[in-house]
Amino acid sequence: MRDERRDLELFLDLCRTLSFGRTSLDRHVSPSTLTRTIQRLEADVGATLFDRDPRGVSLTAEGQRFREYARASARLWRDYRDAALDPVELSGTLSVFATVTACQSLLPDLLAPLLATHPGIGLDLRTGDAAAALARLAEGEVDAAVAGVPPRLPDGLLSRTVATTDLVLVTAADRALGPEDGPYVLPHRGLVRDAAERWLRRRGIRTPRIAAEPDGHEGLLTLVALGCGTGIVPRLVLDTSAVRDRLAVVPAEPPPERFAIGLCVRRGDLRRPLVAALWAAAGDRSARSETDGG
Repeated sequence: MRDERRDLELFLDLCRTLSFGRTSLDRHVSPSTLTRTIQRLEADVGATLFDRDPRGVSLTAEGQRFREYARASARLWRDYRDAALDPVELSGTLSVFATVTACQSLLPDLLAPLLATHPGIGLDLRTGDAAAALARLAEGEVDAAVAGVPPRLPDGLLSRTVATTDLVLVTAADRALGPEDGPYVLPHRGLVRDAAERWLRRRGIRTPRIAAEPDGHEGLLTLVALGCGTGIVPRLVLDTSAVRDRLAVVPAEPPPERFAIGLCVRRGDLRRPLVAALWAAAGDRSARSETDGG
């Protein structure tokens, strides 16, 4: 029997990755199953949803229209499912985006009380580049994101701080040069990149020598450990890194600014019981941190 909701989930994941191979791996289906699923949807729609050529995969105009339908359908199903739940015994699935670092260092403490109270809740954890977290949340790909909080959130999003961390300069442990010598390894984009550029300007460095601009913090630390340059990362990332023993913190005066990490949700989703329960759990964590002096 055909599972139409599963077909739409596969379609939405392919819209996100634009890679048949990656979606097959992420969703644990064979490439042939994924191809047949897309072909069935294209037959139902009566139009091509994806253009496939040697350069890669892209959405057609009809594919973009169908993506909006698929997203709306997924939201309606979640709303229906959540509304039917006993508010005391919640069940269903929450999709949460976080970096690998946040998954390891923050999510266990954040989610454990929620799951202890509502053991029927399932989790769909998705990881990736921190700079893409809020965009994926705003576009409806996930129910919540644990990410760095900008000074001004995009319209329609709310954030509740779950941790703060220093930004630190790091270099290879056997590299004696200070940060003023460069070159620098900086994130390609995102809040840490913005903070790094502000710190460099305060030191009078407006055109720093850039050795590399990786997408993720974990990759950045690997490049720094290999001696490519001085990096700027959240201390939380450094403390959980597998290469931290190969790195040294570089004293900086003034130090880079502190960095807030928050649980972010769409404002309208607080009406959904699952999202509201997660939001409440984040509030309890914030209150405990303040009590403990964190």
